[in-house]
Amino acid sequence: MKKSMKIGIIRETKIPTDNRVAFTPIQIKNIQNKYKDISFVIQKSDIRAYHDYEYEELGLEVKEDVSDSDILFGIKEAKINTLIPNKHYFFFGHIAKMQTYNKPLIKKMMELGITFTDYEYLVDENNHRLCAFGWWAGAVGAYNTLRAFGLRDKIFELPIPGLKFTLKDLIDYVAANKDYSCKIVVSGKGRSSQGVQFVLNQIGFKKLDNEEFLKNSSNEPRVYTVAYIDSMVKRIDQENEAFDRNHFRNNPESYKSDFLKFSRIADVYIPCHFWNQYDPIYLTEEDLRNEDMKIRVIGDVTCDIKGSIKSTVRSSTHDEPFYDYNPFTEKEEEAFSSDRNITVMAVDTLPNALALETSKYFGEKLMENIVENLLSENVLENEIIRRATILNKGELTDKYLYLKEFANQ
Repeated sequence: MKKSMKIGIIRETKIPTDNRVAFTPIQIKNIQNKYKDISFVIQKSDIRAYHDYEYEELGLEVKEDVSDSDILFGIKEAKINTLIPNKHYFFFGHIAKMQTYNKPLIKKMMELGITFTDYEYLVDENNHRLCAFGWWAGAVGAYNTLRAFGLRDKIFELPIPGLKFTLKDLIDYVAANKDYSCKIVVSGKGRSSQGVQFVLNQIGFKKLDNEEFLKNSSNEPRVYTVAYIDSMVKRIDQENEAFDRNHFRNNPESYKSDFLKFSRIADVYIPCHFWNQYDPIYLTEEDLRNEDMKIRVIGDVTCDIKGSIKSTVRSSTHDEPFYDYNPFTEKEEEAFSSDRNITVMAVDTLPNALALETSKYFGEKLMENIVENLLSENVLENEIIRRATILNKGELTDKYLYLKEFANQ
């Protein structure tokens, strides 16, 4: 066991602003009470959902310089010029999928001898993520998508989430409105999809199975269905072949999209599915201008830029969450500027709209799965932390050696 461990909570520096934090004030106080060998220092911040004085009121140290910390916790990527050499960082890195825009970040971390653990890869033995915001992203994504639907057709307006917005506020606002006359398709079965479904269920949408939804026989004003991968694709060479998930995973090039059948029925689409670059494109540019294409609002929770949904040409922000996609020019246009356009919501920091609650939730998961293991003499001996550690003292770990060429380019 270490004699002591000092944990620093860093200020969020990524633009657009993120108001979340890895631990709330009371969580830090509880950790220090439970583990006498752990102390904390909180870097000053004027954007955090929990203010500096809320930490100070509990007797916690708040200051600008956190370089005396052993381990540093953030949420989003740290700005390159704030990195402290030879430290161990935890944050969402958006590096492991070789995201080009973060190439300078990994190069600098390697240069500075930094150890880096990515929250996204903190998983259990069954590969289930332990510290994720997915459910909350789905809930906020559903809210924002309904906002877009109301604004597009000038039917209703839902309030813009503020810094102290809560899940109860979200549900109260959407439940108070009665003008949701639309059919919605949600794709995916993970936590994001579950968050979307939670909101839709709260406001009286009826869930239909795919067959009933595609029959388009329901006269009810609020219905939705959830499309899983087996109903979104079909074999290229054997269209009538029963879906085999293992075959799909190993041979994605043998499949094509079968999603257009949903787009002929749905008014609104909320993508929450996992997708990689080898999977079929579910809505191509051609699909989006198909004369049978009925979808007019896409709330892209996945936010895979120019990925499986080609109308997602960029991510958007909480301040300006919506833009239009012109399917004929394949270009972005001003939100709600033309009836022929598709309105897109593609905020890539959706949980930040509920920053107080999502911070609390995330901190609980870190306390449950990570904190005690930080006291080990060698932190990376813990299997959970080891699996998620991309760099160890500036060197790529075995699992992530495939990033070598990417990082050195």
